[in-house]
Amino acid sequence: MDNSVFARHDSRLKEFRRPFGAAREGESIRLYIEAQGVARAKLRLWRENRQEIIEGEKCGGGFTFAFLTGGAGIIWYYFILETKDGTRYLGSSSPLGCGDSRISENEPNSWQITVYQARFETPESAKGAMAYQIFPDRFFKRGRGGLARTQRREALNWDTVAHEDWDEEVMYTPLPNKRDYDPCDFYGGDLDGISAKLDYLAEIGVTHIYLNPIFEAQANHRYNTGDYHRVDEMLGGEEALKRLIAEAKKRGIRLMLDGVFSHTGAESAYFNKTGRYPGLGAYQGEGSAYYSWYGFEHFPDKYACWWGFESLPEVNELDRGYMAFIAGVVDHYAKLGIDSWRLDVADELPDEFIAFLRRELKSRCRDGLLIGEVWEDASTKCGPNGRRRYTDGHELDGVMNYPFMEAVYGFLLNRIDAPELALRLTALRQNYPKAFYESSLSMLSSHDTLRLLTALSGAPDRNAISREEQAVYRPDADMLRIGKKRVTQAQLIQLLHPGIPCVYYGDEAGMEGMADPFSRRTYPWGKEDEEIKGRFMTIARLRRESDAIRYGKCCFAYKNEDVFIILRSMEKSCAMGIVNRSGREKSFYIDRSDFSYGPDADGVMLDTGVSDVLDGGSKTGENGRMFIRIKPYSAMLLC
Repeated sequence: MDNSVFARHDSRLKEFRRPFGAAREGESIRLYIEAQGVARAKLRLWRENRQEIIEGEKCGGGFTFAFLTGGAGIIWYYFILETKDGTRYLGSSSPLGCGDSRISENEPNSWQITVYQARFETPESAKGAMAYQIFPDRFFKRGRGGLARTQRREALNWDTVAHEDWDEEVMYTPLPNKRDYDPCDFYGGDLDGISAKLDYLAEIGVTHIYLNPIFEAQANHRYNTGDYHRVDEMLGGEEALKRLIAEAKKRGIRLMLDGVFSHTGAESAYFNKTGRYPGLGAYQGEGSAYYSWYGFEHFPDKYACWWGFESLPEVNELDRGYMAFIAGVVDHYAKLGIDSWRLDVADELPDEFIAFLRRELKSRCRDGLLIGEVWEDASTKCGPNGRRRYTDGHELDGVMNYPFMEAVYGFLLNRIDAPELALRLTALRQNYPKAFYESSLSMLSSHDTLRLLTALSGAPDRNAISREEQAVYRPDADMLRIGKKRVTQAQLIQLLHPGIPCVYYGDEAGMEGMADPFSRRTYPWGKEDEEIKGRFMTIARLRRESDAIRYGKCCFAYKNEDVFIILRSMEKSCAMGIVNRSGREKSFYIDRSDFSYGPDADGVMLDTGVSDVLDGGSKTGENGRMFIRIKPYSAMLLC
C-alpha cells in the first residue's frame, strides 16, 4: 500500500467524534478524519438495513462529516477514501466497533453508534449505587431458620434434605432411588437472616440487595416458580419480607426481586403436573384458567419447556391473560415496597413483554430499576427476530454486565493485555447510553458462574471436568496465593468502575466454588479469609465515603501490557486504582496526559498529593507527575 496515503479516526477522541458514545434520537453527529494523499472522502452509514453515503467536506488536514441520528437503533460507519492508487477504506482497527483506525483495500470493521429514545432516563437511585446479590437459603439464618418451616413442602409432598450443619457440603448427586439430581437440599437461610446482617451491608455501602428468587418453589434455587404470590414459607413468608423491606429502608437499602417470567415450575399452581396444588392447572386441560399460557404440541405430555427440562414448562409471555397476571404480581409486590426487578433470561423474553413490564413497573415505582440478564453486549444482541431493543430506551434500565466480568478476568488471567482491557471497557461505555451503562450491574461472579477466587486462581473450564471433580476441586497453594491478590485487583477495578458494582455474597470473604451448585455454598460467617475481606472492606468503605468514586468522571490508562489504571475525579478530589498483574515490580511515571481517551478525558483531575491505602507500593509526586513503584500481583488505591 502507498505509504503517502495516511488517514486516521478514533471514536474515543473528541477531535474525531462528537458526542462520544451513544446518542439520542435526532441528535447531530460530527465526525472527522485526518487525511493525507486523499482526494475525496465519503462516509458510509448503515442503519435500519439501508446504506447511506455522505460526502466529506475538506477541513484543515482532513475531512468533516455531519448527520442526524434518526430513530433508535444502531448506526454503523466507516470511510471510503479516494486516492491516486484507487479506493481505500478506513475502518475500526478492532472488531469491537470502537477505538483507532486502519486503512485497508477491502471492506473494514465499522464503528458503532447506538441511538436511543430522547426521553429515556434511569432512576436517580441508580446513581452511585452498590448492589449485593444474595442466594437466600445460603446467606444467614435466624435460629434454625427455614429448617423449622417445612410444613408447606410436606403438604405438597416435595423432597426436602435439611442440612443442620451450616458448613456441610452441598448436595450434587441424585437422592437414593432417584435417576436425576434434584436441588432439594436446604440450609435454612431466610429473610430474617438477611435482616440481621443489614448493618454489615450498609457498612460496605450497599444500596440495593438483589435477591435470587423468593417465591414458593420446589427447588432450593426457586427458578421453578410454584406460586408468584406466595413468598416461600422456608424464607419466612410475606411477613418476613415486610420486615426485611422495613429494616432495609431504614438504612437506605432497596430490594430487587428476581423475576422468572419465561417459564414456571411443572410443580406449580399454574401447570400443576402432579395435581399437588388445589384447582386446575394447564396440565388438567382447557378448563384451566392457565391453559393458554403454555404451548402443548401434544396434550398433555408434549409441551414447550425451557432448554428441554420437562420440570420447567415455558409460558407464552404475550398471552393476554399471562400479561395481566404478571402485572398483578408487579402490583402486589410494589404495594409491599418492592420497586426493582431483575429479569431472568431476558434474552428469552419478547421485546414487547419487556417493554410492557417497564411500563407496569414505572407506573407504580418511577424510581425502580429494571435489570435484564443478558450475557453479551446488550446493544447488539440478536435473537431469532433480529436485534434486541434493550438499549433503545423503552425496555431495560440496565443489564448484568457480564462483558465487564469477562474483560477483567481476561486481563488478570493474561488472556488480554492492559490496552485491550481499556479498549473493551471503553467500547462498552461507547455502545451503551450513559444512563444505561451507569445503571448496569458491574459483576465479577454470580450464581451462574465460578466463584471469583476460584476463577482467578486458574480453575479449569467448568465443562472440562466432571461434577464429581468440581466438588473436590481446590486450587493449589501457589495459585491460591496469587488468586487472592487477583481478587483484590478485580474488586478494585469493580468498585472504581462506572455502573453499579454488584458483589455476589461471600466473594468478599474468599468463598470458593466451581459451577452450580458449588458456587452456592453457605456464607462462611466467622471463617472469612481475612486477607481478602480486609482489603475489600478498605476499598468498599472508601467508595461509600467518596463522591469522586461514586459520581465522578472516569478515565482509563495503561503504562505497559501489565499495568491498568482507573481514575475517578470530581471537582478537587480524585481516587486512582492501579493494578499490576505481573509477577514483577513495575515503575513508571503518570501524568494527566495518560488519561486522554474516553468520554471524560477533558474533565478528569489528577491530584499528586494522594496516598496509597492498600500498601501496594509507593509514589512520589511533583509538578503534576507521579512516580509509581508497584509491587508484583498487587493493587494500589491512591486517594
